[in-house]
Amino acid sequence: MSASRRKANPVVRPLVGGAPSEASYDRHRLRQWLAGEARADGVARRDVLRLLAAAGLASAVPAGLAAPRAAAVAGAAGVAGAAAPGIVKPLPPERFTVRGTNAEARFESFADTGHTTPVSHFFVRNHTATPRIDADTWALRVWGDGLTGGAREFTLADLRRLPAVSRTAFVECAGNGRSLFATQQGQEVSGTAWTLGAVGVARWRGARLSHVLRAAGLSRRAVDVLPRGLDADYVTADGTNLGRVRRPLPLAKALDDVILAYEMNGDPLPPDHGHPVRLLVPSWVGIASIKWLGDIEVSSTPLYSPWNTDFYRLYGDAYPPQGSAPLTRQTLKSAFELPWNARLSTGTRHRLTGRAWSGAGAVARVDVSTDDGATWHRAHLHDTPHRHTWTRWSLPWRPTTPGPTTLLSRATDTTGRTQPRTTPHNTQGYLFDAVVRHAVTVV
Repeated sequence: MSASRRKANPVVRPLVGGAPSEASYDRHRLRQWLAGEARADGVARRDVLRLLAAAGLASAVPAGLAAPRAAAVAGAAGVAGAAAPGIVKPLPPERFTVRGTNAEARFESFADTGHTTPVSHFFVRNHTATPRIDADTWALRVWGDGLTGGAREFTLADLRRLPAVSRTAFVECAGNGRSLFATQQGQEVSGTAWTLGAVGVARWRGARLSHVLRAAGLSRRAVDVLPRGLDADYVTADGTNLGRVRRPLPLAKALDDVILAYEMNGDPLPPDHGHPVRLLVPSWVGIASIKWLGDIEVSSTPLYSPWNTDFYRLYGDAYPPQGSAPLTRQTLKSAFELPWNARLSTGTRHRLTGRAWSGAGAVARVDVSTDDGATWHRAHLHDTPHRHTWTRWSLPWRPTTPGPTTLLSRATDTTGRTQPRTTPHNTQGYLFDAVVRHAVTVV
């Protein structure tokens, strides 16, 4: 596991010294921008100015920062006319809604599944297309000036020789629920118009990222790790090539609960979900859980990429001009396992079911209203609540009055947070967490 790929088992050594806290991460990066020490691969100059403005320092810009080069990527176009461009697995319409290069799960299809989401029902978020990678020849390169020696390579067999850990955790796109800004709040946002199905829970198994970093020779100087995928370069609508999808993690998070997953629900990762190895960053926005891992840079200076500057920050009237800090934890949500605008028989006992989840803690309770919020009833929880995953819930209902009505479900997590009535607007439609208004008709 060096540049020559040594075959001996990796040695896991403890890290001496502490790691920076997440709270100090952005402040440290801004200071290093001023000193010209941070690096911005593919980040435009305007984004540097936004970041500097956050600290009132826009008058001093480090030298050598320029906009990314525009480049044509062979094969990036040509699949736009396909029903589901670049996705390998079947996408039956009763389970999925195809949205460009992505496939959103129909939330009502989860009603026939258990706590974990089968691969057949799991949503797909692709920036370009699913690559087909040979696990036998694949290797993960770990490199950078945050290591004590040179680059190391880890084969899949090397990772399997490390102590394995399993985590039941959701992966959720930061834009899940984005369309509800428009339909519920009358606000315009950009991006894929997800409803609520850009989420799924699986049992992931793999090696701890902390073990791999230490086996690679993690230095006390390290502050950031930057995982990068093996999918094709992402080219924006204006022709700017932003390179392969990548997003830095602070070392504090990387050494905590992140794993290099090679199994999903007891089987090898399928192609659309990161085969042969993906990152799993529990409870964080889905972009952090990079699929089809190819390399991880370990850096002694903070790193930026377009995926934590242009994208995955909050912009809008409720936020500073430079945007919020990069998004980390997911927010709180609850959803009915019921089709939109379902028709339900009057005088019949129905069992309303759904799921609730939070990036900050376990779900503590769910309250349901069947009369547009006039009254609320506590739902029964069917799972022991745990962090990183969702909790299934149900409530019986016998409607007596025909006509349209609105169902509401409102989750509260163990931090004491309850879903709000509305979500502050942001231009890219991230982290919608308001109580969802689910219209039905009683017939």
